[in-house]
Formats: sequence, C-alpha cells, structure tokens
Amino acid sequence: MSDELLKTACNGWHVGNGGRMVDFAGWSMPVQYTSIIEEHEAVRNYVGLFDIAHMGRLKFTGNDACAFIDRIVTNDVTAILPGQIRYALVTNDQGGILDDVLVYRLEDCYMMVVNASNRIKILDWVQQHQSEFDVKIEDQTISHFMLALQGPSAEKLLANLMDLNLEDIKYYYSVSSSILGYPVLISRTGYTGEDGFEIIIENEHGLELWETLIEKGSSFNIKAAGLGCRDTLRLEAAMPLYGHEMDENRDPLTAGLSFGIRLKAGDFIGKEALLSIKNETGIQQKRVGIMLDGKRIAREGSSIMNKDKQVGEITSGTFSPTLQKAIAMGYIEKEFSDIGTDLEVDIRGKRIAAKVVSLPFYSRKKN
Repeated sequence: MSDELLKTACNGWHVGNGGRMVDFAGWSMPVQYTSIIEEHEAVRNYVGLFDIAHMGRLKFTGNDACAFIDRIVTNDVTAILPGQIRYALVTNDQGGILDDVLVYRLEDCYMMVVNASNRIKILDWVQQHQSEFDVKIEDQTISHFMLALQGPSAEKLLANLMDLNLEDIKYYYSVSSSILGYPVLISRTGYTGEDGFEIIIENEHGLELWETLIEKGSSFNIKAAGLGCRDTLRLEAAMPLYGHEMDENRDPLTAGLSFGIRLKAGDFIGKEALLSIKNETGIQQKRVGIMLDGKRIAREGSSIMNKDKQVGEITSGTFSPTLQKAIAMGYIEKEFSDIGTDLEVDIRGKRIAAKVVSLPFYSRKKN
C-alpha cells in the first residue's frame, strides 16, 4: 500500500478492525472486513456502515451558482427546491457521460457529489466552464467526511443519536442538523437498494461519528461494510457504475438514464447531441438485466450471444447473495432486448444459457 494514497478519517479504524485495504481511485479504502456475503446480508437485513469519504464533494456559491450548474448537468437545476436532491449526468459536447452526480440545493449554496474516480476530471471540467459565471467552486472532499448508513434498521439506529424526526426526511431530500453536538448534512440517499442515509460532517469529527454508530449499532446487528458488498448491492438494485455501465463513449439515453435528463429545460453541454440521438439516430443498444443458468459469473467484457452472432457485452456481473442467482448487466442490440429473450453468455469460451430479465433484480419491501 503506497504511502501516497489519500486516507479517510477512519483509515486507522479500518486497518485495526481487519479491513482489507485496496487502492481505489487514489484512496486507501476497505474492500471487506469479514466477508462480502456477510456484509451484504447485514445491509439487506439489518444495517451496514460505509466509509464513502472518497466521494468528491464540490460546493458552489455566488449569484450564478444555479445557472452555472444548470449549464453543466443534464437535469433542471432551476426547479430544485431547498433541501431537494436531483440525480443528473455531466456530459461532454458529444453527449458522452463524464460522470453521474447528485446535485443538492442547500439554503445558501449548491453541492455536487461526484464519483471518486472522476473528482479531478469534473473539477477541471467545471473550472474550464466557469469564466462567464459569477460562481465560486470549493472542493470539500478533504475537509469533510462522508459515510453511508444503509439497511432496514438505519432509521431506528440514527434516531437514537438525534433530536430529529427522520421520517420527515423524504427520499432524495437533505436536512442540516447536528449529531454529537457537531453540524451535519443528512440526506436520504444511498447506493444499495435499501433505505438509509448519507451523512457529511467535518473531517475532524468523522472518526468519532463512525465509532459512535458502530457502538450504538451493536444492538441492531450493525456491520462495517466495504467496497466489495457495495458493488454486489448496487448490482442487485441495477444501479449503474461509472467505468462499467457508463463512460465518455456512452450516452445517458442508451444507458437508460433519461430520468436524469430534462431536454426541454436549460441549455446544458451535450444537449444538442442527445436531442440528435433521440430525434434522429435513435437508440441502437439498451442496458438490460441478464440472469444466467448456474453459478458461473459473467465478468465485464463477456460476449452476449444469439446463436453465432454477438449481440452485446456484459458490463457488470456477480453471484447475487440475495437471489442466489448469477446476474449481470450489459448492453445488447435493441432487437434482442425484450424481457424473456433467450441468449447465451460466453464465459472463457464456454456458452452459458441466459435470459433477459426486468430491472432491478431486487427491490426492497416498502413500509
């Protein structure tokens, strides 16, 4: 492990508690503590705690903060009310995805949460386009800590630490509050398919909050969870991952992310390219769910076959701990994308029977 890797406020805790540390986007991050399956099942059935301080957090202030972000992202920023959060894409002039982001509107500023692997790229991108706007951009990734508390017991656990009715925080909303006497920003968001919260606190208090949640969470069967189960959880929930289902050569319409695009509002970078795809060339491929026979995992890059013709490619695959099935996402030619279509996946030269299934693979039971 290189000494040059960035470390979160809880790095020492992770190492001291058996975390298997890896280099992830230039950060020393835990991939697992006990086992991916144990941590995955804790999140599905009880509650899991994730260190996500490596995610980029950019703050925007100034008279043109709203107009500027509206130019940068695909969603309608002008329609976001204080406390609301919106999913959006940052696209280049050709409509390719530079990143998928969450845009927060706070009382006195806006914030954008970006993927760790794209933080520097997006920071450079927004700085390249800010000259015509009265906007100040501050990278708060290092100065603040961020964690995710996810699972059916997340709300009950967090309620023990706060004088706040968490039921009032709707999905994709945030609220400024305090925990342990420290100011925090709490949002009802996540990347697991479960209910839960993401909390931002000043970096110097991050470890204390983490350790308190671990201590108070013991009666809720809490487990610290790493990047490994974060990936299996998001795949079961059919949440795309940058670098797999998204990249600069893939447009968000093809990726099935039109819910994060408002083509009739604003004038964002890449809009004309997306309009051309929608109205002229059309979508040639679709992101689909694939269920495979047996337990062999279809890895990224595996070919999706219809008889002797390759019709697509796997972008993510795993063995689902919840469903006990081999699942995958990938892109296939539109004519083969109907639910129930029988296909095969080439795994190291062996054809495995597979079927197109509806997404998500897993949906939590709503209260």
